[in-house]
Amino acid sequence: MSSPITVAPSRRSLLLFALSAIILPFDASTVDAKHASSPPKPDNLLSPDLALKRLMEGNDRYVQGASRVRDLKRERKLLVDGQNPYAAVLSCADSRVVPEIAFDSGLGDLFVCRVAGNFADDDALASMEYAVAVLSTPLILVLGHDHCGAIDATIKWLDEGKPAPGHIPSLVAALAPAVRGSRQQTGDTSADAIRQNVIDNVNKLKSASPILSSAVEQNTLKIVGGLYRLETGRIDLLG
Repeated sequence: MSSPITVAPSRRSLLLFALSAIILPFDASTVDAKHASSPPKPDNLLSPDLALKRLMEGNDRYVQGASRVRDLKRERKLLVDGQNPYAAVLSCADSRVVPEIAFDSGLGDLFVCRVAGNFADDDALASMEYAVAVLSTPLILVLGHDHCGAIDATIKWLDEGKPAPGHIPSLVAALAPAVRGSRQQTGDTSADAIRQNVIDNVNKLKSASPILSSAVEQNTLKIVGGLYRLETGRIDLLG
């Protein structure tokens, strides 16, 4: 008799299994007792609207060249036993776009996932779910930027009809829907695709059940999109 075939679970399925033991049935207000009673950064306990306001105020300081000087040595010690970030950011991996700097934030303020093209694959989605379900983060920002190389490369490979090298085809497949959608518009294909990609991923996160969609419905989570302008550093919110 042949031995049974076993299939290794994906990283996202393992994470969701672990989360289910903590949060099912899902309650967005459920947090670890120690985290709730003594968060390392009490100022980060914000409503979704106030979290967004604080995020954009930080960006304004950055744009004006007035970023704050921070005691990073103190913050490191403060955060050894835990974290309570006030916002999560799904950002492009582009070296010119650094959310912690662009929002003038300190250690422990932002929970950041970065991937070329700022799209929510299973791993990024699971990470955002972790931020919301375990860390009680009240805000998610999907952050794209102008002159995105990942989008431009996707446009090039789709136009040429040739496969991209290595593992890059998975990136092209993730960004292709936004590129194809932008072709129905009358503006610049690259700029339209960059914007559409942010909108698509905001909608994907908003509809991700059971964790993110439930938190949005309960008004304990806001999910928004933004575009970083390379020349000025300004982040324009979408929608």
